[in-house]
Amino acid sequence: MNNIMNYKGYWARINYSDEDKCFWGKVEELENDLILFEGETVEELRKDFEDAIDMHIESCKRDKKEPKKQYRGSFNVRIKPELHKQAANIARTLNISLNQFVEMAISKQVNHK
Repeated sequence: MNNIMNYKGYWARINYSDEDKCFWGKVEELENDLILFEGETVEELRKDFEDAIDMHIESCKRDKKEPKKQYRGSFNVRIKPELHKQAANIARTLNISLNQFVEMAISKQVNHK
């Protein structure tokens, strides 16, 4: 089961609250904003999600700010030391940097979908 909803390049995790008897979602990848939405049916949830995104985009245009989180292209990764050593050795044999090796591995997985 996929608990992700997409609209205009935005995505959100979908949850269900048994207490409130409704679905709810939170839009991910926003820098300084929080967008929550809900609905008792999937159709209501979808409409509230799309309306919230449209309002967010309009608000960002009005305020002249970036609507989505901007990725820098760098992040820290924690892996087992032995895996780190193996990756570094393979990168060395390929005559590329460890960063290039990791980028290739991630790209292969992302494009493999």
